[in-house]
Amino acid sequence: MIERAFNLLNMRSSKRANPDLTAPARIRAAAISLFGRHGYADTSVRAIASEAGVSPGLVIHHFGSKEQLKQACDEYVSRELIDTEVAAANQDLIFTMQRWLAEPDEYGAEFDYLTRMLTDGSATGASLFDVLVERTEQMLLTGAEAGQMHTFSDTRVMAVLIAVMGLAPLILGEHVGRNLGEPALNSAALKRLALPALELYTHGLYTSPDLLEATEQALKGDD
Repeated sequence: MIERAFNLLNMRSSKRANPDLTAPARIRAAAISLFGRHGYADTSVRAIASEAGVSPGLVIHHFGSKEQLKQACDEYVSRELIDTEVAAANQDLIFTMQRWLAEPDEYGAEFDYLTRMLTDGSATGASLFDVLVERTEQMLLTGAEAGQMHTFSDTRVMAVLIAVMGLAPLILGEHVGRNLGEPALNSAALKRLALPALELYTHGLYTSPDLLEATEQALKGDD
């Protein structure tokens, strides 16, 4: 289950080339792609218009301003991650990310954009992380109740740790890929990550409880 959190790629989207999209949808897709690749500050309305195949005036006509366009992009990515998919299929955030991975050319720009949201200090990024932690915590509680997972001294902290570990490959994808001999966190790198990740979560790291017990004793001493 947890290995799904490693299914986060940094690839380019072909969504902007789809002639079936309406003008507002093409503009939003272009903005997501460019904001994700270059950041909000380094992306101009003119560049978004060129990417979408429309005039700069049409961008402003549909969205009012560059800031309002970014808000529309935030809402779209958040809705894709949280509201629509989860409500429709009762899935958590990690499962929805896996669906995105099944069509990397279609959703690659959203991965880029999500990375920006999680690292730019925005309220939307903070909200997404909070939701991921909450749903991971619920997954742990449900798994423990079903006898599929261990119980922990602090389930909330464990959920935070799992969320951080799951998102790390997304944010550090280039470095992870390079250390696995790949140009990025591509499919080959993900295949190598899958089994070791499950080994870590299934079997743990230490062969002895000595360090855990010593830490417990030290913390009791602090109390």
